[in-house]
Amino acid sequence: MTTTLAGGRAARRQTTRRVRPRRSPAALLLLAAWAGAAAVLWLWWHTTPAVADDTGRILGAGRITGLLAGYLMALVVLQTARVPALERRVGSDRVARWHAMTGRYTLGLVVAHVLLTMWGYARQAGRSPVGVLAQTAESVVRLPDLGKAAVGTGLFVAVGLTSIGPVRRRLPYDVWYHVHLLTYAAVFLTFWHQITAGNEFAVEPAARTFWYGLYGTVTALVVRYRVLAPVRLNLRHRLRVTAVVEEAPGIVSVLIGGRRLHRMGAEAGQFFRWRFLAPGLRFSSHPYSLSAPPRPDTLRITVKANGDHSARLRELAPGTRVWAEGPYGALTARRRSRGKVLLVAGGVGITPMRALFETLPGAAGDLTLLYRAGTTRDLALWDELAAIAKQRGARLMYAVNGPDGERPDISAQTLRRRIPDLDRHDVFLCGPPGFARSVYEALRGAGVPARRIHHESFEM
Repeated sequence: MTTTLAGGRAARRQTTRRVRPRRSPAALLLLAAWAGAAAVLWLWWHTTPAVADDTGRILGAGRITGLLAGYLMALVVLQTARVPALERRVGSDRVARWHAMTGRYTLGLVVAHVLLTMWGYARQAGRSPVGVLAQTAESVVRLPDLGKAAVGTGLFVAVGLTSIGPVRRRLPYDVWYHVHLLTYAAVFLTFWHQITAGNEFAVEPAARTFWYGLYGTVTALVVRYRVLAPVRLNLRHRLRVTAVVEEAPGIVSVLIGGRRLHRMGAEAGQFFRWRFLAPGLRFSSHPYSLSAPPRPDTLRITVKANGDHSARLRELAPGTRVWAEGPYGALTARRRSRGKVLLVAGGVGITPMRALFETLPGAAGDLTLLYRAGTTRDLALWDELAAIAKQRGARLMYAVNGPDGERPDISAQTLRRRIPDLDRHDVFLCGPPGFARSVYEALRGAGVPARRIHHESFEM
């Protein structure tokens, strides 16, 4: 059984719109971040007296690593604030990569700051290197707000350890997610130590004002977009499950009803974070893409049973309340810059591609969808895709394993043979990481510029 949600008026209007690509502000944002780091370095240089001995050099290194760590802490939180300019213009996956990279640098700088500062204090007190632990314990008790900073540092280390690849892959998603939320507590606890113990902020009142402004702005953004915006969305739209439909073996669609859903601002290709208020699911929030354009009274997600959470969605009863956050993601028609488009989906990556297949602007012959699955039985939503292709004059292809399990050839040569003008296409790509990497390499080998290959991964 399949659900059929093709042919809505909003979707048809979308297909007739002109292509107006929107440029990503990523380069400008990165430039601003580096400018902020340069300002921190200047502040340290401006407030650092001449250094005459090794102890002074060690303490100076401890100060600059602490300042940079404090600056990056603010960026770490900003990158998780769900700010629309980041989530919808830069892309959730790219922001997640920035967050992971910034978090690693922050943790390294925090550890370096602690070790260098305590080593410098131990040298000042005439202690040997083995006396650093005793010096640390004494400083935590004696210096203002250092006890809170020590707890915050411990939380940072815990978050960092659970984010290491092998550890992350072994942890249940919900455990990792809730441990990661401790980042907010870690930043709060370490902030006060920066103000009371930082020589730079005692010497330069303007620097202290800037620091309060930086952290205050980030806090306001977190409250605005991670607390108030979801509350407003859910109170306004009153989401509930209306039906659960099996689309293919292990794949179900969840239909979600509510009020004026077309006014949520969601676009084809985007996703929400969903929390289903049912036993065993209410404390879990997971990202799932829309598998059809938003209708005034219905949203739809299509999910493959890859874990405990996704497997239990088939048990949802109609009427179950739903808490959603979003919409997020930049894999939308706004990325498009060419008339012709190839959509490539692997497995359950078909969900955003199916919504784009229905709504991307284009005339007959402009759109092609390539769907990779294990077998023809795994081609979820195939009937809908076929109907959309027929209605729009689009091309629909699939690639499945052979009878002996042989994987289909999706190489640069094969793609060029099937789509001779591929290098003049925009390409939207979604699927498992290994599949996405291999297809990306094949597309580059076929002459498609990197700037015209649009993909997102929602693993974080």
